[in-house]
Amino acid sequence: MNHKKEFTGPNLAYILELYQKYQANPNAVDEESRKLFQDWSPLDGDSTPHTNASLPTVNLSAITGAVHLARSIRSYGYLSANLNPLEDVEEENRLVSLAFHKLTKEDLASLPASVLSISGTQMDGNAAEAIEKLRSIYSGTIGYDYGHIRTPEERDWLYQTAESGVYRQQPFDKKKLLERLSQVEAFELFLHRIYPGKTRFSVEGLDMLIPMLDEIVDASAREKMPKVLIGMAHRGRLNVLAHILHKPYTQILAEFADPKGRATTWDELGWTGDVKYHAGAQKLVGDAKEIHTVIHMPANPSHLEQIDPVLVGMARATNTKVDRGGAPKYENASLPVLIHGDASFIGQGIVAETLNFSHVQGYKTSGTLHIVANNQLGFTANENESRSSLHASDLAEGFEIPVIHVNADDPVACLEAIKTAFAYRQKFEKDFVINLIGYRRYGHNEGDEPRFTQPVMYRKIDKHPTVRKIWAKKLEEENLLNPNEAEEIIQGFLKNLQQASEQLDAEKELIEPIPTPPPSGAAQKVKTAVTQKRLKDLNGNLLLFPDSFRLNLKLVKAIEKRKTLFNDSQAKIDWAAAEELAFASILEDGIPIRLTGQDSARGTFSQRHAIFYDSETGDKHIPLQTIPQAKAAFEVLNSPLSEAGAIGFEIGYSLAAPERLVIWEAQYGDFVNNAQGVIDEFLLSGRAKWGFTPSLVLLLPHGNEGQGPDHSSGRIERFLGLAAEINVRIAYPTTAAQYFHLLRRQALLLKTDPLPLIVFTPKGLLRHPLTSSSIEEFTSGKWQRVIDDSTLPGKKSDVQNLILCSGRIYVDLVTSELRKENKDDAIVRVEQLYPFPQKQLKALLDEYPNLERLIWIQEEPFNMGAWNYLRPLLKDLVEEKLSVHYVGRPESSSPAEGSSTLYRINQQLLIEQAFAFEKQLQTSSVVKTRG
Repeated sequence: MNHKKEFTGPNLAYILELYQKYQANPNAVDEESRKLFQDWSPLDGDSTPHTNASLPTVNLSAITGAVHLARSIRSYGYLSANLNPLEDVEEENRLVSLAFHKLTKEDLASLPASVLSISGTQMDGNAAEAIEKLRSIYSGTIGYDYGHIRTPEERDWLYQTAESGVYRQQPFDKKKLLERLSQVEAFELFLHRIYPGKTRFSVEGLDMLIPMLDEIVDASAREKMPKVLIGMAHRGRLNVLAHILHKPYTQILAEFADPKGRATTWDELGWTGDVKYHAGAQKLVGDAKEIHTVIHMPANPSHLEQIDPVLVGMARATNTKVDRGGAPKYENASLPVLIHGDASFIGQGIVAETLNFSHVQGYKTSGTLHIVANNQLGFTANENESRSSLHASDLAEGFEIPVIHVNADDPVACLEAIKTAFAYRQKFEKDFVINLIGYRRYGHNEGDEPRFTQPVMYRKIDKHPTVRKIWAKKLEEENLLNPNEAEEIIQGFLKNLQQASEQLDAEKELIEPIPTPPPSGAAQKVKTAVTQKRLKDLNGNLLLFPDSFRLNLKLVKAIEKRKTLFNDSQAKIDWAAAEELAFASILEDGIPIRLTGQDSARGTFSQRHAIFYDSETGDKHIPLQTIPQAKAAFEVLNSPLSEAGAIGFEIGYSLAAPERLVIWEAQYGDFVNNAQGVIDEFLLSGRAKWGFTPSLVLLLPHGNEGQGPDHSSGRIERFLGLAAEINVRIAYPTTAAQYFHLLRRQALLLKTDPLPLIVFTPKGLLRHPLTSSSIEEFTSGKWQRVIDDSTLPGKKSDVQNLILCSGRIYVDLVTSELRKENKDDAIVRVEQLYPFPQKQLKALLDEYPNLERLIWIQEEPFNMGAWNYLRPLLKDLVEEKLSVHYVGRPESSSPAEGSSTLYRINQQLLIEQAFAFEKQLQTSSVVKTRG
């Protein structure tokens, strides 16, 4: 038996320690170990095992030290690797030194190489030679950072792959690589010469990024991966667009020319476009018979890493099949690739939020490939000013993601890194990070002077040859290239660019991704009512549970009551039931639904219960996945406690799957603040800049109920401030039926008039009788942008004050005792805040012939809520025929009181002010009225 082959690496080190104990005292080890050591020696090889009596003298300390040294080189060799193109490693890291492991060269030379196990390497020679072999692997121009990987199968595969050299030794066309590097460099040289100082965020210093992406595209096509998604910031983006996405040179040159006659449709759709280095593109890869792979790079703003969750959301949508009822089906149908900046990868929190999705059910993507385009600088900040970690990629280690650090000036190492990453991803379906360490030939942009802040670094860069020149020299030394051939190759590419420039018709070549306007009146024409029979059948099936399912006793009464809902024509449907019936009817219409968010399965306020849990076993039951009427899949997930990442993910999901109803819900609307950047950039301005048409729904619990400044406001004012050119729908519904029709309308408009939908939802009023609706409102009603006063105490001709409001304050108004005393006040609800319902409001005002004033009342402070958005619109609406006034809290930097007592006092004061408005004007009350 060959015992030696049973123990390698850390296992061998452990056995050696046991063997030392055994030699000192056989009784110090267990009986099984004693039996092993009776006929085993640390020097056993492939020959007949030594017996204990014939053992040669063994230096166990040297053997143990050698094994530990080999293990340290595997784990920490990258700390001594030659990774920086601008600097050589000055000294060896002590963790991989002989002295640290109490070894000498003679110790290693006295041991056979078989003491150490190196994958794919013949075990001849001595341990000193084996250690040098390991150093050449782990401390060359590539650094394998795998020590944090805990899964044995993955760790063993990674080390074996590195040591066998399987991806280092694969043959490739070296001259073709030179041509590619020449094409990459020529593109940058030409733009720098023709458009000096114009911002392009050159890839120079990280040129190998393009051949690495070539390898990803080729490997994906070989694997017949349906889609490759690439997300990146602006560094090198133009080069990627030109050479990976094949965006025509003429189109890029036209964008640089920026012709005066550039068309705009600002008046039509608010089209603004964006700078050229934010643009996206798409390319089909295949042959004449079949398209194997689609390469897609969506647009990205200057908020460098915000594309990260968007892209993995797109990948998740691509991987998810939803064309049947029940739960979605998952397959590995896309490869997401994220290219990060070194300063932003470690500095932007949204990166950690995105990495956290990698193993989360409902969010994982079968592995994302990450490339950190590391030019060793931020804008002007040095590495020690940008991070506390040693490497820019160290964040990934906390998520147990393998990392390869590689010198961007070594093409062979770069190709090995990307091949390893792709193979690992395909085998284990997990993320992989490559830290591509290079430099930046110019400043942050080409008009910036980096020598102000990095004079020493840029003296080195000025003298440093490009990777093309380095590779060309190597090929010349290998007699694969004639002396002048490299220059001829790059001049050929420069000539092509020059010809494209000379023939350029900039206005003709410029292509803007302007979205097609929706058909006129689509939102008003859609029918959202559902027959009572459909509702009754859906309701019945939603309340069926498996025979053995043990429902929580606290829910039994509510379920039993719900079963009789359609037995009484006078019954009222509450908010949660209306939502579930809306979802069920949408699924019956064949439209898939994805509902995620913070505690969304149960609902923050225990109202939803989209998932029931068996009270004994914890097994799940999801009614919307079991109803027989469903023609599409339903998915409900509690998202990680994230806003920017989670909402970005859902934006990407909705962009990749526009035919699905995608919903994200906040625990409280206030928390959406943390996602403001991704909402601004992608959700609300994406169409104007890039032609995006997201249709994500945000459910934001909103309303001042005395719970303090952080549990009161979904920030209506911020969404209204970004609403323009019909880029979003913003609603604050007050009844269950309104919410039902709003959800159904959104679902039915996904293909004809897709827009984001922001819904401010109730909290304490979820179960209030006034928010419940009759069955008839579901079966014959529709979404009402404005709701007239249905409980007006007097006649419309007597009304002098029209009180306009939105949301929960309506309930406080109509339940107030003052309501009965003020018959000349009508209360009208503005349910849709944007687009502004001018036509509906105008028609309603005409029904009140003796109006004198409009009064807008809101709970929010004067500088928040809807008032500042509505004020000019209401003034235009009444055309100076009526006065327009405000009732609400005064200006404040905080959205609500911290005291529930103070809240109740102030809320009552608002109600009194609204109903006694005329009297207060006459008596010069301290109440502020602002027109």
